[in-house]
Amino acid sequence: MAPMLVRALEPFSPLFFEEPMQPLLLERLVQLKKITSIPLAFGERLYTRWDFRPYLEAGAIDILQPDLSHAGGISECRKIAVLAETYGALMAFHCPLGPIALAASIQVAAATHNFLIQETSLGIHYNEGVELTDYLLNPDVFVVEEGFVQLPKEPGLGVKIDEAVVKEAAYRWKDWSNPVWRHEDGAVAEW
Repeated sequence: MAPMLVRALEPFSPLFFEEPMQPLLLERLVQLKKITSIPLAFGERLYTRWDFRPYLEAGAIDILQPDLSHAGGISECRKIAVLAETYGALMAFHCPLGPIALAASIQVAAATHNFLIQETSLGIHYNEGVELTDYLLNPDVFVVEEGFVQLPKEPGLGVKIDEAVVKEAAYRWKDWSNPVWRHEDGAVAEW
């Protein structure tokens, strides 16, 4: 379905087409890249520069999306960004997790020459009942103005964690698993 979708989206000139296929389908991703002018973004389910390397060598992706929380943190994501730069690829760090992950992503983005855009889960549908800024003493650090977030100026990652709120949340913690979303007809919708 990915080839049909990219052809249908081309007239709208989207910034990129995100995660069009499963990571194991490298050859299919290369084929998709050949039939579209839409940049392909990929990688939130890849974890090291060695995972990204075959996609870059094959010319399969234009924008890499490692998640600092999963892909080795700041150091490995900087290495992934440098590797991407050698292949002319851009970076769009994936970040659906909490305020520390977002703060780290913003800091890495500021030090990355080939940075394109930062994903965030602020105000998104799966933050039911809690927002990631609820855990901060300085929630204004992530204020989005005209599509931009300022680089935090506080020491370290720039966020101050409200430890009392974190401890309170730990008492209410329940075993979390990925939600299963369904379409109106009941079919499973992958997130």
